[in-house]
Amino acid sequence: MKLEIKPLGDALGAEVIGTDLTKPLDTDEAHAVDEAFLSHHLLCFRTEPLEPSDFVRVARYFGDPQLQLIRTQRHGETPEVSVLESTYKTPDDKPDDLESVRLAGWHTDDSYFEVPAKATMLQSIVIPNEGGQTKFCNMRKAYEDFPDERKPDLEGLKAVHGYDTTRAPGRPKIRTQEEIDETPDVEHPLVRTHEDTGRKSFYFNANRTDRIVGWARQESDALLDEVYTQITAPKYQYHHEWQVGDLLLWDNRCLVHSVNVDYPVGQKRLHQRILLKGQRPV
Repeated sequence: MKLEIKPLGDALGAEVIGTDLTKPLDTDEAHAVDEAFLSHHLLCFRTEPLEPSDFVRVARYFGDPQLQLIRTQRHGETPEVSVLESTYKTPDDKPDDLESVRLAGWHTDDSYFEVPAKATMLQSIVIPNEGGQTKFCNMRKAYEDFPDERKPDLEGLKAVHGYDTTRAPGRPKIRTQEEIDETPDVEHPLVRTHEDTGRKSFYFNANRTDRIVGWARQESDALLDEVYTQITAPKYQYHHEWQVGDLLLWDNRCLVHSVNVDYPVGQKRLHQRILLKGQRPV
């Protein structure tokens, strides 16, 4: 079957049709997929759930896997793979205020590291009958549409990214002392340049971006709130309706994502994830 790249929406995303992930990509396929990834920022492959070892093999088509911070989420036999379950097992597990669920916050993976993951690969294993969509926003388009007269004011600004920030409504998973030692606060540019395309994008994480370096809290919050409003506008969004086995690959350098956490109690929601090594944002 001939390879086809089918856009999923105006804002971002494309489905890759005609690949067999149980076999290595040939040279032409790999080139087409790489081009599509840089153009659309998110790719969807429709397949069956992969064994963790096969999931790692597929990930290596696109980069080098790195280990998930939280040790308890690592797959025992294949530590490059994270096992992510977000099931509400009892009614008490599902809060009345769904915004307090950490997954609901708009975030880009690993920005609390000095060298964050460039991309995330996520595959659905079990999904609820309704809800549970993963939503994405295109921060590159949001930056390009930001008023040109304002862009010089953003040049050179850096923001502090931490494992947690009081700006986020939900609290993160508890870390061990070893994990705390591995995640001191870091500084990243508010506007980063994509190392593969040279295009600029906002780099913001509502769960982790705490403040603009050198600014008073009130002034910093005002700018970060403005950036948040800009990047999360509906015209920059794509919402993925999961099918079992869907494998998404997305670019953390220019996308943020969040989860629709309003799904039924007792219905399992399970994914496996691999993070791919990146470079320090500039």
